[in-house]
Amino acid sequence: MNGGYQMRYDVLRCFAAREGGHLLRLNTYLAYDQERGENDPDYYKKSQIYHQMVRDFGWKIVTKFVRRYTDFEGNVTTKANADLELAVDAMLQATKLDNILLVTGDGDFLTLVNALQNKGCRVELLAFKNVSKALQRQVDAVYSGYLIPDLLPISYEPKNEWGAVGSCVRGVCTKWFPDKGYGFLRFAKRLEGDYWRTDPREKDSPFESVFCHANEVADDVSVDDLMRRDTILEFYLNQSEQVTDGFTANNVRLVHAPGRANNNNYST
Repeated sequence: MNGGYQMRYDVLRCFAAREGGHLLRLNTYLAYDQERGENDPDYYKKSQIYHQMVRDFGWKIVTKFVRRYTDFEGNVTTKANADLELAVDAMLQATKLDNILLVTGDGDFLTLVNALQNKGCRVELLAFKNVSKALQRQVDAVYSGYLIPDLLPISYEPKNEWGAVGSCVRGVCTKWFPDKGYGFLRFAKRLEGDYWRTDPREKDSPFESVFCHANEVADDVSVDDLMRRDTILEFYLNQSEQVTDGFTANNVRLVHAPGRANNNNYST
């Protein structure tokens, strides 16, 4: 529901250890529908294959079984919430951890984050959309999962080589000049490096700057969208004719614009 469907667990693991950290715990909480599994062999098989793939990448899986509830009108709802298990695991394991990366956007974890920080842990957040504003303010760092290289595959570019000429990447607009009709985009070119070094001109920055002309921007992307640093854009990289090893962007389109009312972002 947070937008990270098909997220790659191997890339997430690499991102969590990008600064040379030693990974002690890798916990993921996955839902499984037992009733469906008993009646749908294909669902059962796909679930088992997926769980084994995640295990192969070194993750511990905490399985939450789907429960069904029927109200007085006969409407059936399903639920497989792992909030309590995640919170308990984090608190019990915090004494051995220096840094904790939570992959969620749920504002219900605000109290947990505060407790972990009071134990001396640095708490970082990775999410895609529908992220609690209060949670973003409380954590020590926030990363958009859309912007992590290859974390969320681009379905229509199965052989995409993120960061290469002709590849499709996701990034943000850092500068836009409406009167001149152009600006500059920025994308992360690699998993390694200090992600707080957002200036691509810095030697150790993992980011790259891309020139963008207004003619390459899709019609549904407004100037207001471009002026916001949290708007997520997707675009293709072309070799710049003016700058050696530089890039220009084409076919720039909108992925997510938190500032728009129809995004239904949590404002907790």
